[in-house]
This record gives sequence, C-alpha cells and structure tokens, in this order.
Amino acid sequence: MKQVDAAIIGFGKGGKTLAGALAGAGKTVALVEQSPKMYGGTCINVACIPTKSLVRSAALSAAQGGTFDERAARYAAAIDEKDRVTGLLRTKNYRKLADLPNVEVVDGTASFEDATHLHVSTPDGGTETIEAAQVFVNTGARPFVPPIPGADGPRVHVSETLLDVRKLPGRLVIIGGGYIGMEFASMYANFGSQVTVVQNEDAFLPREDAEIAAAVLASVEERGIRVVRGARVLRIEDEAEHAVVAIEVAGAEERLPADAVLVATGRRPNVAGLNLEAAGVELTERGAVRVDEHLRTTAPNIWAMGDVAGGLQFTYISLDDFRIVKADVLGDGARTTENRGAVPYSVFIDPPLSRAGMTEREALDAGFNVKVAKLPAAAIPKAQLLQKPTGLLKAVIDVDTDRILGVHLFCEESYEMVNTVKIAMDAGLPYQTLRDAVYTHPTMSEAFNDLFAVIA
Repeated sequence: MKQVDAAIIGFGKGGKTLAGALAGAGKTVALVEQSPKMYGGTCINVACIPTKSLVRSAALSAAQGGTFDERAARYAAAIDEKDRVTGLLRTKNYRKLADLPNVEVVDGTASFEDATHLHVSTPDGGTETIEAAQVFVNTGARPFVPPIPGADGPRVHVSETLLDVRKLPGRLVIIGGGYIGMEFASMYANFGSQVTVVQNEDAFLPREDAEIAAAVLASVEERGIRVVRGARVLRIEDEAEHAVVAIEVAGAEERLPADAVLVATGRRPNVAGLNLEAAGVELTERGAVRVDEHLRTTAPNIWAMGDVAGGLQFTYISLDDFRIVKADVLGDGARTTENRGAVPYSVFIDPPLSRAGMTEREALDAGFNVKVAKLPAAAIPKAQLLQKPTGLLKAVIDVDTDRILGVHLFCEESYEMVNTVKIAMDAGLPYQTLRDAVYTHPTMSEAFNDLFAVIA
C-alpha cells in the first residue's frame, strides 16, 4: 500500500497546480490519471488549446479561400498542427510534475474504498491501494449524449472525437446551439464545411443579452450557417455515403444529410466509477460533487475542483479553484467561491463573443436602476483596419453608483478586451475610468472611450 499526504484524482488544471503547491510545502503527493492522453487535463488535450488552434487555422484558411479540396488539405494540416501543439504541452505538463521528488504520477483509474483509501486499477491489469490523509477530486466533465436513436453511429461525434477527424466534412450537422456547438459551427464554416445547427430551444443563445444574441444570429446566418430553432431530433440514420439527421420542425419532418454529425448538448460532471458514497461524498441534484464555498465536500478530508464540482466549466475557474483549495489547506481560507469576482468568458466564434456580469434584463430584474451604452463594432477604427466590422458592444451601468454591472462584446479581439472590464468591475471602478483612460491606437480597447461616452 502506498502512503502519501495527499492524493489527487485527475490531471486537470486545478489538480496539477495543487500537486506542485503541496509538493512545494513539503507534502508527498500521488496524482492519479486514468489516461496518458489526458496529462494536463481537458483544456490542453480536448478543449481550449486544440479548438483554439483550429479556430486560428480556420480563420487563416477562410482568408485564403480556394476550392473545397484545397481547404480540406489545409484542414488536415491544421489537425496535424493541433496534435503537435497538444502533444508538446501534454509532455511538458507530465514532466513538470513527474520530475518533482515528492510527486508520483500514477497511471490508473481510482475509486474510493473509504474516505482515506483509494483503489487504483492500473493499465497492466493490476491494482494498487493509496492511503492519503487528504484527497482532491479533479476529474472534470464528459460530453453528454441524449438518447437519440442512431447516436452511436460511425459518423456521429462529440467535440472530443471530432477533433481527431482528419477529413473535412462537406456537410456538418451540429445538434445543440449552445456555446460549444456555435464555436464548432463557426470554425468548420471557416474551414469550408456547409454547417447546419439544430437546437430544440426557440430562443437563440437564451442566456445572452437579447440584442447581442440577435446580432450573433444575424452574423452567423450571413456567413451561411443555418440555425434551425425549435427542432426535435427524431433519429440519426447511417446510409452508405453519409448520415441523415431526421428532425421535426413545426410538426413536419425534415431530413438533413451529413458527412459528420456533432452532438454538442452539454457536458456532465465525471463522477462515474469513483464510488464517492463509500467516502461519504454527496452529489447535487445535477450530479456534481456537492461542495461549500471553500470547495470542501461532505467528507471532511476531501475537496473537489473544476468541472466535477458543478461550477462554470472553464479552465481558469479550475485554476481559481486551486487558489481556493490552497488557501483552505495551506493558508488562511480567506479565498472562496463567493469572492472570486466577475467571471468573464468568451465564445470563439467569428467575431468572438465575450461577456462579464449581468445582462440588461438581469440587472433590471435584480432591482437596479440602469443605463445602457451601445456601440457598433463598425465604429471602431481597428475593426475597420482588420476588415472585421461586424458586431455590437453593450454595457450596463448602475445609475446610482456608476459601476459597471455587465459588458457584452461581440467584436474582434473581445476575448482580450473583456479582461480589462472584469478588473474594473472587481475593483468597483466607475465606468468613467474606462471612458477617460488613454489607450494605444489603433486598438480594439480604445473602443471603451466611445462606448462609455455614449452614457449621458
């Protein structure tokens, strides 16, 4: 039996960073990862890094144009480049921990025997027991596939498996119009695929500000991406040359031929097989590990971080979860999920959509007196310079304090711009701070001069 001070299940952002911090504090650490292809976690291997590599390649390919065969060749090369980048980062992440003297990376699948003992099934068919005073669960999330007849067909993929397909699909049908679905829709449209998005909701991007969502929908449809709303997927058929997605819209059946089908209907916390009940760890009604504001579970010596804890599924949230757990285990416990501030996010469509804080409707429903500023992206000199004038910027301000309640940026480089606003929001700065700041020129950030000047 292996005895360590701390055991970490999962090589994700929170877990790997915590392993280094605990080792630096003199603790012995065992980090258990079930797949060598996942060293470094979801972001590096099957999410943020590979998709953004392909988003960049897709934008370059769209600018080059050419025949479908030429685009398909560039797509195959982009998949190879994606594999090179992820392989490099995977190796670097493994070595960063495996080379530490008091960290052991254990290949295998872990499950709880009780709160302090893990049973590990190793790839060679063996087993191992790890005893640890403290255990940290960082197993992430997995794609959710609803019970659609034919969803197990050979041309049907989730986001993780589509990333490994080297042949560019001429026709791609995406089931799910959320953030992952739209990001893949935009990316594959830029590569040259004919893309159809099918969603069961009538509203497009219902969590977003209504005006921003309308601007995004108009943009994607202008680019040739078809979005079918209020549709029910009946089945997926696999024929000799292609798949067919049968849907029902307004009571009528429509058949959508597809060279590939992407099921992008969300992700669920990855808790299967952990035997959490043996450790006294409870789940929420949505199947996530139940945690408090310090990310402590219902077992006193066990914590959970990242997607498995049921919060926002971003790698930077997993990193902040590490800070919270580190403060609880090695510090004063002052950092919690309640004081992490505004959480920005970006959807890497073309142009990207970024947001921090509340929508106008949410602010009104919360009882704020609000004033709103809007600016078309076409009014920004840098957007014209980049030949990317599509988009809309919107800010929501508290009338009584002049503080920024929310910002919505549908424009080029918004993924950089939103971080500036997040800092201003966390610091409680009035909107005039961004309105009157001196920015370099020409940049997208200088749009804040004009956006916030619209507010009377």
